[in-house]
Amino acid sequence: MMRPKRIALATAVIVALAGCSSDIDELQARILAVKSRPGGRIEPLPEVKPYETFSYALADQRSPFIEGMPSSAMAPGAIRPDVNRPREFLEQFSLDTLRMVGTLRLKGRTYGLLQTQDGLVHRVLPGNRVGQSDGRITAIEEGKISLIEIVTDGMGGFIERPAALALSE
Repeated sequence: MMRPKRIALATAVIVALAGCSSDIDELQARILAVKSRPGGRIEPLPEVKPYETFSYALADQRSPFIEGMPSSAMAPGAIRPDVNRPREFLEQFSLDTLRMVGTLRLKGRTYGLLQTQDGLVHRVLPGNRVGQSDGRITAIEEGKISLIEIVTDGMGGFIERPAALALSE
């Protein structure tokens, strides 16, 4: 009983191997054809240029790995925000969240009316501080409040930048 199964299995293995032999013959013929072709010219490797060293003189240049501050930012008269002064209430809001809603003339003085996001209206005068960039109000007109902000210049120093809040309709 086991013998016919073994014979059938052996026959199947022989047939499978015989089927593979034609594929192997084609592969060997292809390899011989490729090997018989003449060889092509191989491009030479590009010339390697020698590395040129750079000597960095620390005595007259600053290190590129340490963030530096320009000497103009450290000058005594340079523009800088005053970190020691007490903050005013409207300095906690960014300018884009404040709205000018009008002006008020009272006892010869013109006040600007600013509304915060919570709906409260605040009176301001020239010299008051608003916004998160050390904004100082310079003028109050019928249609706008002009101010100067102190912002970073991107090189370690500060610059003054004009800004305005226009009357919203």
